[in-house]
Order: sequence, then structure tokens, then C-alpha cells
Amino acid sequence: MKDEYEISRDTAEKCYKHLRNIGVLESVPGKGYYIKNTSFRHTIKVLLLFNKLTIQKQIIFDSLIAVLGEQASVDFYIYHNDLSLFRKLLSSKKEPYSHYVIIPHFLEDSENVHEIINTIPKNKLVVLDKQIPGLNGEYAAVYENFEKDIYDALKQAIFQLSKYHTIKVIFPEYSYYPPEIVYGAKRFCQDYAFNCQVVEDISNEPVGEGEVYISLMEDDLVVLIERIISLNLLAGKQVGVISYNEMPLQRVILDGITTISTDFAMMGSLAARMILENKKNRVELPFHLTLRASL
Repeated sequence: MKDEYEISRDTAEKCYKHLRNIGVLESVPGKGYYIKNTSFRHTIKVLLLFNKLTIQKQIIFDSLIAVLGEQASVDFYIYHNDLSLFRKLLSSKKEPYSHYVIIPHFLEDSENVHEIINTIPKNKLVVLDKQIPGLNGEYAAVYENFEKDIYDALKQAIFQLSKYHTIKVIFPEYSYYPPEIVYGAKRFCQDYAFNCQVVEDISNEPVGEGEVYISLMEDDLVVLIERIISLNLLAGKQVGVISYNEMPLQRVILDGITTISTDFAMMGSLAARMILENKKNRVELPFHLTLRASL
């Protein structure tokens, strides 16, 4: 082999050992290597790095695993929006992964996160939910366009919003959500003559008639609903409630909470198909407005 392909003996031996390790060949001492499996398929081993375990992330995980099926083995880690833990997990995983699937959301400044992600071979990289400026090469991605999505969703609800005068986005100071969400909401308010405010702490925010609240975090949504009830305000008439990202309970709380959300099941299944078909597509997911009684 080394003579025919003009490679070193060490390289040829490494090839034989690798093929033995993954089950293509077997070796017999004193006799050499023999083909063990002629119907061999390349093993798909995936490292999943998710920022947080939420209902939406579980939907992504479940749909991805359902499509991959028995064709892949998956190692799953959560880095809790911590950039240093994200870096540590990537650097410590020395297994021969065929793909790295990451959701890159961080609490602290992540300006240079592209430098960390660029250490992953691009033919193995799948980025979910968010685009990262500065990534080079051809890689797979399934993402949301946060600024455009919230603008378009609010535009679809313009008739329902017309009975309110102020839109308040509940956006905690330490949030992993992209600031583009706020940019899109502010641009909509400017274009359609709504007052716009960003609320960091809903527990201390005055809640009054004629206001619409967009809640990103589940905990903030609970506090908001409790305050609306305690003030005897009517959701959908005196005050509006919009939840960012769909959850099953939102269909019944307050007779139904209006949501704006992407399709997380589609995100997971598209990522899995890219892995199975070894594609490097970049897909922007559609965003949906679901109108319910709270608006």
C-alpha cells in the first residue's frame, strides 16, 4: 500500500488499525488483516452542546433523535449559557465525533465565541437556532432571524394590537436571548406608532391598562400573569400578553396565551437530515404567530 499510494509505512499501519477499530477489518497474529464486514456503514457519532434544557430544547432533541434513529450514537451536554464551560467541554472531548451540533447562547459577552467554534472542523459542524458572525468555511446551520421574525409577527397581529398604546418587552439584564429581539420590537413600534419600553424586572414594573407585554422567559410569564390577576385586569381587553416560544400550557392559561415562535421540531429534524445526508445547507426557519385570547 505504501508503495502504490506513495505514503509512509506508519500512515498505512494507522489506516489498518483504524479500520480494525471501527469493525471493517479483523487481524490474525502472524497472518495479517482480513475483511470482517462487507456491509459496513460509517458510524455517526454526534456531540450535542445545548445551552439550556427547556421545553423547546427538548423538542429539538426529541425530533433530532427520532430522525437519526439507530444510525447514530449521541453524547449530550448542557453548558448552562456559560462560555467558559462551553469552551471546556469542547476542548475536553477527544472522542472521534463525526458531527458537533451546538446551540450558541451565552449570558456573558460572547464577542469572540466564533474563535472557539472555528476550532471545530466545518465539515462536522451544525449550528442551531442562532447565526454566529465570524464563522468561516462551509458548515450546516438551522437558525432564526430574530429581528425580522418578531417584527413580522407583530405586524401580523396589528389588528389585535390596535387597542393598546404601549408594547413592553420583558428582557432581563442577564439574558441569553439575542438583543435582536429588542431591535425588531423597537423598529415595529417606531414604524406603527406604539410606545416601546424594555422591562428588566417585571416584578417591579407598573402594569396598566393599554399595555402589551412580550415575555421571553417562562418565569417572567408566571410573575406577569400573577400580577395581572391580582390587579383584576382583563387579559386580551385591558392588557395584552404575548409569550415568546410556544408551550403546551399556553393553550389553556388565561383562556389561551398568544405566542410567537419558530418550529423547534422542524429545527431538530432538519439538523438530523443534514447529518445523515452530509449536507452543508443554511436554513432560516419560518416564524409563526398563534393568536389566542390574551391579545
